[in-house]
Amino acid sequence: MELQAHNIELAHSNAIAAAQTAAQEFVNKHFGGRDGGACGFASVEVYGVRSNSKLGKALQSIGFSKSYTGALTLRNRWYRGQSVDAADAGAQAYKTVFKQLTGLDKVYAASRLD
Repeated sequence: MELQAHNIELAHSNAIAAAQTAAQEFVNKHFGGRDGGACGFASVEVYGVRSNSKLGKALQSIGFSKSYTGALTLRNRWYRGQSVDAADAGAQAYKTVFKQLTGLDKVYAASRLD
């Protein structure tokens, strides 16, 4: 199955909504609705896709960029706070939904402390 650009955009929209919900639920449960915990960054990485391919260009059109690891990376767009845990909860949700809707198998959530 070849993914079309509009399918990627639809999957991205659904994944962002899931990520925002997951991050906010994490904050509500663990920090009483306020930002808390360690500071850090989260992202979603897609491996095995060339950046100059049709799929690579479609991913870049929704915000992914080429990483030094060779993956296409989408940086945190779902949580505006500094909590690495909340951002990672969102990244995990994005990964799950995006992977399910696109059928891509090498989609991973990543996070690191600041």
